[in-house]
Amino acid sequence: MTTAVSLEQVRARQRGVLRLLRLLVLLVAVLVEIGGAASRPRPGTAGVHLVVLLAMIGFAIGAAGVLLSEDEHRGRSAVFLVVIVAASAVLVAAQPSGPAGLGAFVAVAVAAIRLRGTASGAIVVLAMAALPVAELLGNRHSVEAIALDVTGVLAFYVMAMLANWLREGQQRTEELLRELTESRAAQANAAALAERQRLAREMHDVLAHSLSGLALELEGGRLLAESRHTDPEVVRKLEHAHRLAKSGLAEARRAIGLLRDEDLPGPEGLPQLLHHLQHDTAVPASFSTTGVQRSLAPEAQLTLYRTAQEALTNVRKHARCTRLEMQLAYEDRGTRLTVENFGTAVEGRTQQDKGGYGLTGMRERAELLGGSLTADHTSTGFRVELWIPS
Repeated sequence: MTTAVSLEQVRARQRGVLRLLRLLVLLVAVLVEIGGAASRPRPGTAGVHLVVLLAMIGFAIGAAGVLLSEDEHRGRSAVFLVVIVAASAVLVAAQPSGPAGLGAFVAVAVAAIRLRGTASGAIVVLAMAALPVAELLGNRHSVEAIALDVTGVLAFYVMAMLANWLREGQQRTEELLRELTESRAAQANAAALAERQRLAREMHDVLAHSLSGLALELEGGRLLAESRHTDPEVVRKLEHAHRLAKSGLAEARRAIGLLRDEDLPGPEGLPQLLHHLQHDTAVPASFSTTGVQRSLAPEAQLTLYRTAQEALTNVRKHARCTRLEMQLAYEDRGTRLTVENFGTAVEGRTQQDKGGYGLTGMRERAELLGGSLTADHTSTGFRVELWIPS
């Protein structure tokens, strides 16, 4: 947050300096035009009056060109600055009492900020040469006036150069802050990736191995029970437990894949979840989608999948379900998943009233995405509804 604020402050100062420069050019242009119109000789259509008029027009064109040119168009800016300096010199020569000298001062300031190297220096040399000559042509042979013009040109140029160095320093600061932000983000990502890889290794070494061993033991127990003609119900239970262990092993491997940034499960896996439920419980189940299907963010599609998985797990464990419906709706503002079971749900009511951790975790996932999850009893069973914004 501090870095972002600092970057914005740097940009604001840069924009402020450029706005101030444009405002200064505009004010000086207005002063020169008003002063030129009020000073003698006034603009006209003959003789020196015509010279004054043409110089005022040239000054206005140069000022407008500088105001309308972008900072990156240095060649165009240089041309307009030369026009301003030349027009200012002509007005100083023709109207010794006018304010035209200010135009040359502002021109060198703009040159210091917009131009670089020899182009900027050329504008300064032109102004330092043109103004004294204009003073002499205007019959003002005062050494003080000539010295004031030269000093004014240098002063405006030096101040503008200092402002330009400050702006460049701010730009370098901005680049350093951006690099620092990117570096911190990269470090955070690297740390998160390292932790996820560590968790993936732990899950693989502990959970996956344990589930794999459990699946093998259950399969061996089932085969042993069959060979000894054990009660068929015991065999079916062992077979069901074996399938659950294999499913858990697949889920553990999938979780390891998630930690390693592999493909995330999403809406496309919902029909398969229902198929497993029907196979294991013989509960009739249906799946439907409405709206225009669209791609979802990785976290959103994972939340959809996990919520459906948790709802179906609760059906297996707690509900005496006679029918189940799952609907995925792609709405204008988000995506809605509804899982509803029909039939008696006395055990489900007891478990839900205690507050299961599974649905609590799903609710937290939804809230992190700006969505919501509701799970409540209906007159015919139990409904879980997830909504995630687009």
